Amino acid sequence: MTTLRARPHSGAALERPTLGQWLAVAAVALGVFVVMTAEILPVGLLTPIAGDLGVSDGTAGLMLTVPGLVAAVAAPLSTVLTGRADRRLVLLGLAVLVAVANLAAALADGIAVMLAARVLVGAAIGAFWSVAGGIAVRLVPPAYVPRATAAIYGGIGAATVLGVPAGTFLGDLLGWRASLAALGALALVALAAIAAWVPRLPSTGTVRFAALPRLLRDSAGVRRGLALTFLIVAGHFVAYTYISPILAAGGAGTGRVGALLLVFGVAALIATFAAGALIGRRLRGTLIGLSVAMSLAMVLMAVAVGDLFSAAAVLVLWGAGYGLVSPAVQTWYMNAAPGQTEVATSLNTMMFNLSIAVGSFTGGVVVDAAAPSAVLWIGALLLVPVAIGVRFART
Repeated sequence: MTTLRARPHSGAALERPTLGQWLAVAAVALGVFVVMTAEILPVGLLTPIAGDLGVSDGTAGLMLTVPGLVAAVAAPLSTVLTGRADRRLVLLGLAVLVAVANLAAALADGIAVMLAARVLVGAAIGAFWSVAGGIAVRLVPPAYVPRATAAIYGGIGAATVLGVPAGTFLGDLLGWRASLAALGALALVALAAIAAWVPRLPSTGTVRFAALPRLLRDSAGVRRGLALTFLIVAGHFVAYTYISPILAAGGAGTGRVGALLLVFGVAALIATFAAGALIGRRLRGTLIGLSVAMSLAMVLMAVAVGDLFSAAAVLVLWGAGYGLVSPAVQTWYMNAAPGQTEVATSLNTMMFNLSIAVGSFTGGVVVDAAAPSAVLWIGALLLVPVAIGVRFART
């Protein structure tokens, strides 16, 4: 059991983080990696799971819609219900829940059982982000919070560069059930890391349900942030959820999807870590740049991709844009609601996952009714107002 003590967010904090503090950040990042891989791994396994369970690609897309909806509800509920709990203990409990959920999904014999397991994933996602999203301010000195935030959110990039491609490769080799079971085992590794390295993090105060609508009412910056989150995330997932059939229809072949997702993930991971140097000084420019990059990539994917090389090039652009999303948006909320990080993060988590649900569901309807590439145009259009809104926003 670790004997580290959490450093308070004050002027008395060390000028430079200790090794122990960075290990705590790394443990939380690993937890983020597992949670995000659990959420988006069905993207790479969509076609084989749909075939095995006897459903269409659009119906299989509910594997992202359901946890998105559950997480949207779980985020504010968990912020309030766990308000008095040590944040470390909350993270430990959620790691166990993710392990159970993925092992249950690996045993699913029908879409109903699979979606029931995905409900557990959604509950873990919502609660995890409501705690982990703003935890950097309690783990490292103030001057290093942007870097620690980027490192924690690097778990998202790692999920795309390692989790989803590796899970897809494993699914190709041993079957999708083995892939989900392996993820459940990895959740237990995250449990051990959090137990060993994250210090005790007593609650800094309870949050009441009334605090959520109050912050929403009082902060124009938070309201704008929620609008940005919806447009960016829904725009991304309306298309990315169905990237496997999109790439297959474009001639990539099912055996190459894992490699192309790896390209996307590498670009996203590099961009996420680069965000630490960007978001502190050029937050608006970062948000505008990522929205333009993602929108352009979707258009190019729809009209200009005809071989493996062009698909990879477009996915680099798309991945680079998406890798900037989480640290940039989280920094927006931290600036808009200083001193209320957990409340703002809870609202962001709620909107983020609701946007995943709306995007993946809308994409599923379109994919089943038309060509898979149709969702790319919807995603590109949703991202256009982001650049305009950020350019002229006051906050």
